[in-house]
Amino acid sequence: MLGINGLELVVLAMIAVVVLGPERLPEYAAQLARLVKGLRRMATGAREQLREEVGPELDEVDWRKLDPRQYDPRRIIKEALLDDIEDVFKPVSPGAPAAAAVSPAVAAQPPMSLQLGPRLEAGQAAPYDLEAT
Repeated sequence: MLGINGLELVVLAMIAVVVLGPERLPEYAAQLARLVKGLRRMATGAREQLREEVGPELDEVDWRKLDPRQYDPRRIIKEALLDDIEDVFKPVSPGAPAAAAVSPAVAAQPPMSLQLGPRLEAGQAAPYDLEAT
């Protein structure tokens, strides 16, 4: 409720009694009640109008999934990466093999090593390419 706890609400009510006085307080309380009822009526009307325009698909939406508090970037990245891996190992057509077999000649070759450039000395600045950025 707007970030106000019970004690703060009581303090605000006491301040309202002191500031408005007992003569005007019932009048302002009635105005506040009418305002709240009007806001509720407008919210209900908007909800019903949205339901009419969108149709039954609105009930099928998983709102918990769209909740920003459920956003976990690690989970989303993990799911996206796992989906890509599953797509790699799926056969292209129903008759295609699931994974290509490695020929014996390729399996007998030693694994390729990655050729790295010369190591930098301690304290030496790394090269910087102005055209690459």
